[in-house]
This record gives sequence, C-alpha cells and structure tokens, in this order.
Amino acid sequence: MSQYKVLFFDSKTYDEKTFKQALKALNGQTKLRFTFLESKLTDETVDEAQGFDAICVFVNDILDANILEQLHKQCHSVKLIALRSAGFNNVDLETADKFGLKICRVPRYSPYAVAEHSVALLLSLNRNLHHAFFRTKQHNFTLDGLVGIDLFGKTVGIIGTGGIGMCAINIFLGFGCKVLAHDIYPDEKAAKEKGFTYVTKDELLQQSDIVSIYAPLLESTYHLINKESLEKMKPTALLVNTSRGGLVDAKALVDCLKAGKLRGAALDVYEFEKKYFFNDFSQQVMEDDTLARLISMPNTIITSHQAFLTEEALKNIAETTVQSLLDFFDGKSLHEQNEVKFSSKK
Repeated sequence: MSQYKVLFFDSKTYDEKTFKQALKALNGQTKLRFTFLESKLTDETVDEAQGFDAICVFVNDILDANILEQLHKQCHSVKLIALRSAGFNNVDLETADKFGLKICRVPRYSPYAVAEHSVALLLSLNRNLHHAFFRTKQHNFTLDGLVGIDLFGKTVGIIGTGGIGMCAINIFLGFGCKVLAHDIYPDEKAAKEKGFTYVTKDELLQQSDIVSIYAPLLESTYHLINKESLEKMKPTALLVNTSRGGLVDAKALVDCLKAGKLRGAALDVYEFEKKYFFNDFSQQVMEDDTLARLISMPNTIITSHQAFLTEEALKNIAETTVQSLLDFFDGKSLHEQNEVKFSSKK
C-alpha cells in the first residue's frame, strides 16, 4: 500500500511527538508519512511541498492568494491543507476553492486550555506575580507596587461566548464575579442557566472591570478594540486577549496605557506577531517598536501565543488532524465541522 506524504510547516518538537503518537493511535502508519519542517510556509518555502499530497500548517503560516497560486502551480500533488488551529483567518478561502484545494481545521481542541490561560494571565497581571517572581529571585522581598484587586464582586465582560468564552464564564462565575457578555449570536438559554447577562458591546465596555476577548478574527471583528473602544472602558479596567492579535489595535492600546487610561493589559496574541512569536530573538534588537513598548511596560504581560499549549489540547489537535487526513485519503467526506469551505455570501 502506498503512503500519502504530508509536509508540516512551522513544526516544533511537541508537534512531531504528538502527531507521531496520534498516527500510531489511529493506526495510520501504513497510510500516512509525515515530514516536519521548522520553517514557516512563505513564498520562499512553498516549493518544499513538491511531491507531497498534503501540507499541515499553523496560525502564522501564510496562505494568501499568492502562496496558494504557487502551491497550485509548483506542487500539483497537494490536494489538502490541514490547519493545526481553529481559526482560518490566514487562509484565502476563495483562492483555495478556485484551485480545488480542500481545507480542514481543528474547531475544538481544548476550550479549557485557552480559557484557563486567559485567567492565569489576568491573575498574574492583577496580583503583579510577574514582578514578585523576579523580585524574590533577587532576594528582594518588599511588597511596594504589588497591590492588586479582589476579583470577587467585580464585573467581567466576555466578548465572544463560544466554547472558550463559556469556559471562561464558568471560571469567573466561580470567582464570584458578575459576568456580562456580548456575542452576535447570544445564547440566552445558557445565560439564564448560568447566571450571566448579554448586553451591547458599549455597555460591556463601560461597565466592566475586566474585559476578556474570545472572538474569532473576521473582517467584522478586526480592531474590535480600538481607540474609540478603549476610551469607553474604565481607566481602572484590565484588558485580556487570548484570541487573535488583530482584534486589538496595538498602537491604540499603547497610547491608552501611556496616557494612564487603562489599569493594564494581558495579551497572548499580537496583531503583528507573525515575525516574532515562536522564534528566539533574545540576541537581536527588537525592530517592532509597538511590541517592544508593550513588553517593557510594568502593567502588561505578554506571552507568545501559548494559550493552546496543554498536553490535552496538543493530543486533540493531532488526533483530529490525523483523522481528517485519513478520511480524506480514504475518499470519505471530511467532518462538517472540520472542513472549511468558501462562501460567496457577504
């Protein structure tokens, strides 16, 4: 039996480990053969896919019209693009459809992982754990500058109430917070059962002590948090984003923090993260002034898109992706939730 060859771009050691385990668990060793590359998919690396039947990419790999056209012309054998993520904002779906390239994703790998990381960031920022950690490492046991607030009784605004947002709501309700939510598709049944309230975005921004974002990045949500949005927030509020960088206007956030109009921000994503995140720049000068300023501020915490990074999430990502690959090459239809299709509807 011939094996179908799959090329992984932007792969890490944990990807190789978990995908090999998933391949064995799903009895796919005789059907699929994996090759792992550390390099991202760009116009300079796209020709690496020649002779492969599918490629598997991550969030910062480029799949715009230019790359997809090159993939179609130079790598005729590639018929499937598997995304190791839930989001697909990095894919030009219209062009993929034009060239007959199937797209699949992992719609739900671990909403708990992302929700828990967002709360971890919030707790660290609020209680200044990032400062306390380095102080005690230097045998400095003073407490000045480490004052936080109780989360109990505070109002938390959740933007986006899908799987991750609902997990976050459960956590904040457990803290004794009042939870407000905003979503274009409100789940009023869940709101009634759990005890939170849907409001308009402006009401959420104006009333919340903490605003945490769990929305997808679409044309309609690009810079969802911008200069105008930030001006509506309380100056004592904290902002958390573990979804997609483009949801927050980073320059506007820097200006807001510099002006003292926001208590702080905790980010796992950054709108121009593509060049930096998942790479080591510790021996180089940071060219991105906005990112450098965000990192340097005492009232911010930045992590490099690691909210998904738990053993459970990695296992689910690998097994879901491998199953999609096996189904596709067995001639079966991809699972409806896993396949990403182009729609001409606006």
